[in-house]
Amino acid sequence: MKIAVTYENEEVFQHFGHTENFKIYTIKDGAVSEAHVEPTQGSGHSALAGFLAERNVDALICGGIGQGAKNALAQAGITLYGGVVGKADDAVRALLNGTLAYDGDATCSHREHEGGQCGSHDNCGGHDGCASHGCRG
Repeated sequence: MKIAVTYENEEVFQHFGHTENFKIYTIKDGAVSEAHVEPTQGSGHSALAGFLAERNVDALICGGIGQGAKNALAQAGITLYGGVVGKADDAVRALLNGTLAYDGDATCSHREHEGGQCGSHDNCGGHDGCASHGCRG
């Protein structure tokens, strides 16, 4: 099994479509046997599901994610654990232990996302609603 995490500075990166790196974990016998960071090489929203599928990823842990990306992941057969915050390694351990806190309905519909801050939102209530879907506003 392979688990990918949107990754920046050891943390779960909070905007799937803007992630520059995934940390990909290979799981054997219920434990991490290997982990490495892989750059997305400029792949954007629409290409990231294919990027993960090409690497035989079975599950994705991320922060906020748009509906189009959720659909693409589902079509690729990748299980999504969205709305996750904190250290990437801790999130993978929690998933393996069955204790990962995630939001199956986590969405992020930004029109703008600059410098890690929320821009214009369609459905999260502006900056006050950012925490509800995992963006860094």
